[in-house]
Amino acid sequence: MKKTYLYSLASLVAVASLVSCKSKSGTSDKTGLAYNKKEYGGFQVNNKFKRGPGPGLVEIEGGVFVMSGSAISVPGEELSNYNHKRETTVSSFYMDETEVSNTNWLEYLNWIRTNYPTDYEYYYTELPDTLVWRSPLSYNEPYVDNYLRHPAYQDYPVVGVSWEQASRYCEWRTDRVNELLLREQGYMTSFKDLNGGTATGAAATANKTKEPFNSILYQNNQYDDKGKRAMKDLNPGAAATATPGSNSTAATRNVRLEDGILKQPYRLPTEAEWEYAALGLIGNTQYENISENKIYPWNGLGLSSAKKKTRGLILANFKRTKGDYMGVGGSLNDKGGLTVPVRSYLPNDFGLYNMAGNVNEWVADVYRSKTFEAADAFNPYRGNFYQDKKIADPATGKLEIDKHNRPVMVPAISARKQTWAEKQASSAATAQSGVDSLGKPLTQNTYADQRGYRDKASDLYGETTLITDKSRVYKGGSWDDQAIWLNPAARRFMQQDESTASLGFRCAMTMLGASEIRSFGKPQFKPKNQKAFNGRKR
Repeated sequence: MKKTYLYSLASLVAVASLVSCKSKSGTSDKTGLAYNKKEYGGFQVNNKFKRGPGPGLVEIEGGVFVMSGSAISVPGEELSNYNHKRETTVSSFYMDETEVSNTNWLEYLNWIRTNYPTDYEYYYTELPDTLVWRSPLSYNEPYVDNYLRHPAYQDYPVVGVSWEQASRYCEWRTDRVNELLLREQGYMTSFKDLNGGTATGAAATANKTKEPFNSILYQNNQYDDKGKRAMKDLNPGAAATATPGSNSTAATRNVRLEDGILKQPYRLPTEAEWEYAALGLIGNTQYENISENKIYPWNGLGLSSAKKKTRGLILANFKRTKGDYMGVGGSLNDKGGLTVPVRSYLPNDFGLYNMAGNVNEWVADVYRSKTFEAADAFNPYRGNFYQDKKIADPATGKLEIDKHNRPVMVPAISARKQTWAEKQASSAATAQSGVDSLGKPLTQNTYADQRGYRDKASDLYGETTLITDKSRVYKGGSWDDQAIWLNPAARRFMQQDESTASLGFRCAMTMLGASEIRSFGKPQFKPKNQKAFNGRKR
């Protein structure tokens, strides 16, 4: 079957317009009141919403697959290297086209150094551990000194990064992407005006104090910076404030979630998402029929190309034998003694590079050998840790922030929506005491998967094994692994605060709205025209 990549750049706009869920009418079909009109109450509805991926991401259309269905049986291998085979459905989502590179991470470090020049602890904490290259019986000292910073390795995947560091990078990336979007589109003061010294008012104050942008605080109206194209507030009760550089006297406001402008948070992919994306079975699927299964992100049973022009070329960066990392001089097989650039080899049918080999990749899940025997069949994930934003001022709803201008998070107080009375009783003082309004520990509902409770009752995780609540899954195989680990079903674990020279990561993002990405050319139900129901003719 001829394989085609599912998502071409040229089709993104058309795709977004087809799948966006919105009310095309400017009038409520339930009350008859017009949207986006001040005289009707100023209720604003974005009826031109078009979704799309954030920078660096490609679209992954979800669907059903057999978790661990690609597992290959090797004599002597433990069954814990694979998941329990189970039919699983994954929602559509976005995923990084490549692994996060050294340049990407240096950009992060540069931002920290620029915005917090005297916070040496912050910078040091986010430095990758370059000492992971050291081995007592190997001369790897040049990589200790050069791998992260030298331009020879700028497009190579960052390593020596812990799960915790990778998660914080995702949070930082979310804020940078949203800030760029808001400033470039004029909802906030542009970077040119802000850094050129022409900003006025609150924007100038924020620039002077070097207050970093945070998406959550911005949506909570704790970041007052209105650009030339700031959103108009049509609420009749809104106070009229002039936008700097604009002749309009209409009231303006920050962009809200309802406007559909801000991107969803970047995050680590779940284990199910990662395995589904790595397999890329969509390239072998037609009318729900899978013509050929895979044991690697490419078709076939071999590890080298079968095409005439590239016959014999290795399809990933891995270790062929215990001592063969790159082949014979003059005819190198995978062309990499250690890692290789993040855009190496052929991408899989989703357009993702190096989903096998190069570096292993962190995923979001907490490791348990039997997770998928009990996990939900829809978007399975183990690792939920529910938190609430800590309120600094209950009267205004202002959030408490830490020294890096990020909202302070506390363990979730309740597993359900509280009544108004319960909410008022759960004051800041109560939260500090560690119990909720009913006197129950705040951590009671924090771990929804009950790890640390049922686990200890049966398998004694963390007491008789090395597996604890901080054990995180990684997948994909690396330059330092043999071919068995290239299978997307293979899984291992490491403590979330540890790192190695063969472990990196890539980010993901939740896709909102309809799961189908490409609907054109496919049979569709056509709902009757709304006007036919509103008119007299039926």
